[in-house]
Amino acid sequence: MNESCPETPNCCDMRGMLSFYILWLLSKRSMNGKEISEELEKRRGTKPTPGTIYPALKDLRIKGLVEMERKGRATIYTLSETGREGLEKACRYFCAAFGEIFQEYDGN
Repeated sequence: MNESCPETPNCCDMRGMLSFYILWLLSKRSMNGKEISEELEKRRGTKPTPGTIYPALKDLRIKGLVEMERKGRATIYTLSETGREGLEKACRYFCAAFGEIFQEYDGN
C-alpha cells in the first residue's frame, strides 16, 4: 500500500461505496430510508431499491455507525459519533487513494 494512503477504514465497504455514501448523507442531516434513497437517486441517476438501502442501514446500525429512532410510523436514521469518526477516516482514505485521479482528470 502507498504510505500516503491510510489503512482502509472498517466503517464501510469501499468497494461498493453505498455505506460511505449513506454515512456522508447522514452527516448532513438525519433522514428516513426513503429520503436517503431519493438523495442517492439525485446524485447517481438511479434510485436504489429498499432491498439495497435497508440492509446497508442495518449493517451500519450493527457496527454502531448509525442510530435509529422511530417517530410514529417513520424510522429516522442519524449518524452516531462513531459514524462521524468512521466517515472522517473513510474520507481521508478516499482522498489519499483516489485524489490523484481527480487532480489529473480533465473531464474529457
